[in-house]
Amino acid sequence: MTRHLLALLLLLIAGRAWADDPPSVLVQTKPAERGSLPDLVEAYGTAAPALNGGMTISLQQEGLVAAIAVTPGETVRQGQSLLQFGESAAASSAYQQAVSALTLARTERAHTAQLLAQQLATRDQLAQATKAVSDAQATLDALKREGAGQAVRTLNAPFDGIVNAIKVAPGDRVQPGAPLMTLTRLDGLVVTVGIEPAERAKLRPGEPATLQPLSGGAGLSGQVLRIDGVLNPTTRLVDADIAVPPGSVISGEAFKADITVGQIEGWIVPHDAVLTDDKGTAYLFQVASNKAKRISVRVVGARGDNDAVEGNVDANRPIVVQGNYQLSDGMDVRTSARQEAQR
Repeated sequence: MTRHLLALLLLLIAGRAWADDPPSVLVQTKPAERGSLPDLVEAYGTAAPALNGGMTISLQQEGLVAAIAVTPGETVRQGQSLLQFGESAAASSAYQQAVSALTLARTERAHTAQLLAQQLATRDQLAQATKAVSDAQATLDALKREGAGQAVRTLNAPFDGIVNAIKVAPGDRVQPGAPLMTLTRLDGLVVTVGIEPAERAKLRPGEPATLQPLSGGAGLSGQVLRIDGVLNPTTRLVDADIAVPPGSVISGEAFKADITVGQIEGWIVPHDAVLTDDKGTAYLFQVASNKAKRISVRVVGARGDNDAVEGNVDANRPIVVQGNYQLSDGMDVRTSARQEAQR
């Protein structure tokens, strides 16, 4: 009997102590601070030649492909041999005819000048002979600019670049102006991404972007170069080109792009500090006189592990960042001795 009375007495004492000192929740807090988070537009795309980043190699004369010194996808340096081109018989004949016409015109002009000195020709005849020399010289110069007069001509890379495609094979006979191969400048690659039409109005040329290769590896910085004004008929998105450092990407490489279009202002809190009730209302807790005070907030942006919120947040009260799931409005809270020492 005495044992039961003792146990009952202990329970009464414990109950009174609990009533006098209700339980508290151990939490961690941080000072309430206003700040900003980057406002980002996310997009995906691939590296490809810019509109002005490539060149199609061709010759304005008929001929035969004698040899090809490169392969598609190969990186070439300025001045490196790309292709050897043999002049056709017709082109060689046209060049020789132009040389002969110039020689004849010069001879005729010299003869006319002698006759004029003997008063056997007129000044008008000399002028006509001089014009014939000028016309013959212009024809020959035009053929030389097109490469005529060379039995075998070597085409060299006009800049540092990448061989995108080769349109011919050794032994092919090609017509004047036919494409031989296409090159892309090493600094002529951009990352073309697809933007949701609703996001297009946020973008401006020159805005910074961070590119992350989908295959893994280090990210790189870029800058918005161009934004289309129409939808891509295949993707139904708006194409935008992002300039990247020369040689930093490979054609066809896939990327995720985060384009910074502004800043989101608000109270910056860890994502876990913001809770949502059954009605979908966002809220957080602040500590006032060692008691939890619920504050309704509106999330205006989120980046990584942080949220930007707006609401009736007191700048002088710390925000609960851990332990908030156990709290209700007005509940007693306590912080660790370590955190108290850091204040």
